[in-house]
Amino acid sequence: MKLYSLSILYKGDPKVHLLKAAYDVSSFSFFQRSSVQEFMTFTSQLIVERSDLGSRASVKEQEYLCHVYVRNDGLAGVVIADNEYPPRVCFTLLDKVLDEFSRQVNRIDWPSGSPSTINYTALDSYLSKYQNPRDADAMTKVQAELDETKIILARKQNSCCEIM
Repeated sequence: MKLYSLSILYKGDPKVHLLKAAYDVSSFSFFQRSSVQEFMTFTSQLIVERSDLGSRASVKEQEYLCHVYVRNDGLAGVVIADNEYPPRVCFTLLDKVLDEFSRQVNRIDWPSGSPSTINYTALDSYLSKYQNPRDADAMTKVQAELDETKIILARKQNSCCEIM
């Protein structure tokens, strides 16, 4: 399970533009990193452009899943993850990031903003924190513990049956 990209975009009237983004391209070779990052930026913009205001969606692009949330005010977030990463955790992350971003960055700056002009530094920390969904999301952690408990109970039940 891996997160590759977390982007915040603004869906304005003429077009969609990137406000801020964080990438984890360390799993790619050094020479591929810039083109992979460009691909993720382009894909994020394209998906937001094709999404309606107030919508959430998951789109498969090659071996990645792109999760997008476009709010009614035009602020949008995109998470690009592998196929194993839980979609519910991605949308929880997008909710949290977009709410925090809208509180910290003035709405007047959204239509004209760019990654160099927007002052918001939390994306990198969110991207690294959410690499392991069990650690970042309480519900995923509880589900994993429940799955482990089921396995242990099944083993105990099998060993009791073997004894009899």
